[in-house]
Amino acid sequence: MSILGSPNNDMLKMFAPRPGRRALLPQLTPEAEVALMCRMLFKEGWNEHIAGHITCRLPDGNVLSNPWELAWDEVCASDILTLDAQGRVIKGDWNITPAIGLHMQLHELRPEVNVVIHNHAHWSGIWANMHRVPPVYDQASAYVDGPLPLYNEYEGTFEDENTSLAAAKALGDAKWALLANHGSLVVGKDLRQAHLRAITLEWRSKRAYEVEAAGGGVPLAEDQIPGVALPDANGFPFLWEAMARRELREDPTVLD
Repeated sequence: MSILGSPNNDMLKMFAPRPGRRALLPQLTPEAEVALMCRMLFKEGWNEHIAGHITCRLPDGNVLSNPWELAWDEVCASDILTLDAQGRVIKGDWNITPAIGLHMQLHELRPEVNVVIHNHAHWSGIWANMHRVPPVYDQASAYVDGPLPLYNEYEGTFEDENTSLAAAKALGDAKWALLANHGSLVVGKDLRQAHLRAITLEWRSKRAYEVEAAGGGVPLAEDQIPGVALPDANGFPFLWEAMARRELREDPTVLD
């Protein structure tokens, strides 16, 4: 069973595999896929020490999550926790963050959301601290379209159930959000879709910061962005696998 999602028919026509082509990745367990996601996003700037959490809901209603004690670049498949629908650990040797309530509330409020990612990401975190939404200055920044809300009613960390519920409701049906003076939040139907959204948010934030630091530029118009955006329902073809292979080359023990 994979929790990556699969390409739709249009994408299969565009990127049809050749007969006999090699597998892009070895067969992975769901726990290995989540561990790889942690490693991949760490390199993208979602790397604030041991902060941050990824949850991935399984078809049986249980949820996989990274442990509280470990940084994202050291997580292995055997470290991934299994939670019940209330966020209680039912399998695993580590603890879950007290802020897991935000994730569980989002999973409950939005049945289509199976992946929730939160961290104090580097470049998008800068814009969250400035209480500004980064403009879209280039093609890669426009790979994901739709509004980027700025939730600006910071009341503390997400251990408080009322605070996390207010943030979950404020997201509405958006794909992502900036949390003012806090960090970044991305949701998706599966790991592939959430990966594209997370890396696009960080690229967009980095590129906008660099362009404005260089004196400014001309952002894409709002009506141009949907024409540039990728088929977000299934992420970027082959990109998740390419980034996963990079992690496997650097540290094959991620699958342990």
